[in-house]
Amino acid sequence: MELMGKIGDFAEKKDVSGVMANLTEDYRDFEGRDLKETEQMIRGYFKQFKGIAVNVLSTRIDEIKTPEATIQTDVALSSGAAKVFRKLIRLSTDNYRLKMKLKKANSVWKIHYAEWRYVSFDEFFPESISIFKKIFKM
Repeated sequence: MELMGKIGDFAEKKDVSGVMANLTEDYRDFEGRDLKETEQMIRGYFKQFKGIAVNVLSTRIDEIKTPEATIQTDVALSSGAAKVFRKLIRLSTDNYRLKMKLKKANSVWKIHYAEWRYVSFDEFFPESISIFKKIFKM
């Protein structure tokens, strides 16, 4: 959860280097993107969207076999007005479930592989639903 929150903070600040520092050297995503291609994708996303808000809702650990782990995270993304106003106007979000394989090196967990898919509100983990409702005052 801490790793995902940290990456979310970097994304909200549009800090490409911060996001990239949390990926392993041999990172790949589910579409075959490597580090360079992933950095290009992130830069494009940051240019396209203003005022990115990343709400990490919950993270589940599927498996830990140190130095590797597999996790799933529910995330609600939005862009537009300042983050403070999103809660007030209940701006719609794009909801994703991220599944990641992590590797630990020098006591630091980094993302080795990632895949994501759009999920509806009803598909969130139960704990994600309660966090989402608190964030957006539902």
